[in-house]
Amino acid sequence: MDVALRDSISEDIEWLVELRAQVLRVDLERLDRFDAVRVRQRMRDAFAPEHTRVVVVDGRDVGSIATRIDDHTRWVEHFYLAPEVQGRGVGSTVLRSILSEAHPGATRLNVLQGSAARRLYERHGFVADTEDDVDVFMTLRGPDRARHGAS
Repeated sequence: MDVALRDSISEDIEWLVELRAQVLRVDLERLDRFDAVRVRQRMRDAFAPEHTRVVVVDGRDVGSIATRIDDHTRWVEHFYLAPEVQGRGVGSTVLRSILSEAHPGATRLNVLQGSAARRLYERHGFVADTEDDVDVFMTLRGPDRARHGAS
C-alpha cells in the first residue's frame, strides 16, 4: 500500500466536508452532539488549504490532516481517514510523517471522548492533559518525542 501526502487545494473542500461528517458521525451521535449542518460548516470555516494536506493511498484521495502553528504550539487538526483505510496502518504512517517535521515547540491535538483515534495518538506518544464532556486535549510527550511511533 502506497501512502503519500499532497498539498490541499481549495477545490478539495467539498469532499473533505463530507469525509469529516462521515468519520465523526458515530462519535458525535454517541456524545449526542451530531448536527449534520454544523459538522460540515465547522470544516468549511476552519479549512485552510495552505495548512492542509490530503492523504493519498494507492493514488486515491482518502483523507486529510492539517497542522497549524499557534504561538509555539503545533496543532494537528482535521485528521480524517475514509473508513475503508482505517485500521490498516495509514494513520500511523501519516502521523509519523507529520511528527518527523521539525518543530521546536509542543505538538497538541484534540480527539472526541471515546474515539478509537485516541489509541493511535497514545501509541505515538501523546498524553491527555485536559478534557471536557466532548474533547480530550493531548500533548506529545517532551523527553521521548524522538521515539514516537515506536510500538
